[in-house]
Amino acid sequence: MLEAIKKILQRDEEVKNFLKNFPNDVGEYGYDAWGFNIKTIKRYITLGRYFYEDFFEVEVIGNENVPKEGRCLVIANHSGQLPIDAILLGYALVVNPVAPRAPKGMFERFIPTLPFFSYWFSQMGGAVGDIENCIKMLNNDEAVIVFPEGARGISKPSSKKYQLQSFGRGFLHMARKTNSPIIPVGIAGCEEILYSFGNIDFLEKFLRFPAAPILVPYLFKSKVIINIGKPIYFENKEESDYLAGADVKIVKKEIERLIAEGREIREKRMKEK
Repeated sequence: MLEAIKKILQRDEEVKNFLKNFPNDVGEYGYDAWGFNIKTIKRYITLGRYFYEDFFEVEVIGNENVPKEGRCLVIANHSGQLPIDAILLGYALVVNPVAPRAPKGMFERFIPTLPFFSYWFSQMGGAVGDIENCIKMLNNDEAVIVFPEGARGISKPSSKKYQLQSFGRGFLHMARKTNSPIIPVGIAGCEEILYSFGNIDFLEKFLRFPAAPILVPYLFKSKVIINIGKPIYFENKEESDYLAGADVKIVKKEIERLIAEGREIREKRMKEK
């Protein structure tokens, strides 16, 4: 544990130098219009780096596929019972050596009811998953992270590991309306962090949470691969639900491919240890 703390302190100066040159559109107090706070990033990025590099050993493939500037929708698979994949993906975009971005993440509507998490998520760049809110962000040339599986993906039992759940179509509507490229991302390794045996339906309804999973109360160490694909563009045009569904399938199929590729790379890296 002491060695881990020493590593964190040694990296502190490097992190400070990185943040001096970090591209962000904030006012004199460090906030943007949605609550993102560069000062909060400074406080958490050093500790986050330990979990990112040492605990989860995150490896990112395809950093060059993230636009250096301008609007984009980062669309990824969701898993693991806790939003650890969202945190790691957001961190990966922040420290991207090719194109560092301060991404906005869409969170579930129940988050604002949680006193601490609502404030912390907002300061880290999160916002309620409202379509109009997201469109405003994209029109402001932000990079926005969306998990179209929503709670369906994060709350599925471990028996359905790496099985993508149904995608909502909101992200496609937002991409078309704002002429934003879709950056598909496949995340491999977060399915192994926590193990779930199912869901307690009555508790979910009582708490008004999107899920109440039965978990093994232990956070397993896991090698994580974040595989970023090439941008996908869709024309801004009106179309039938059938055609919209077909376009969603294009994105979903590409994410499935990126996950499969990431899993192969992950297995190879683990064998090399």
